[in-house]
Amino acid sequence: MREPIRDLSRLQHILSQIDFVTDYVSHHTYDELLQNRLTRYGLIKCIEIIGEAAYMLSVEFKEAHPQTNWRVIINMRHVLVHGYFNITMPMVWATATKDLPILRPQIVQYIEELTFIE
Repeated sequence: MREPIRDLSRLQHILSQIDFVTDYVSHHTYDELLQNRLTRYGLIKCIEIIGEAAYMLSVEFKEAHPQTNWRVIINMRHVLVHGYFNITMPMVWATATKDLPILRPQIVQYIEELTFIE
């Protein structure tokens, strides 16, 4: 019973970070992002948190939801943390504007499923 509770919490963390990033990119341009180093670091941190929360999901949960490419999400976190010297802003912007909007409905569905279980 503890794993679904932990998984729900991790999914909520993922959703809150997706919403934070999505809100930012909906009100700002790529050029504005390039002009503000602190904002760039903030977006990177949000994507790191998404990857870390995905990593912390139970193996059983990830195996039960193969339609989400958990490995790609987790690997992105590894690149941002350990390969920070390879980070490019086009990569971060593409993640924020293309990948996260696709991921969001999946995460919402998973949260609804786990909330129903409780």
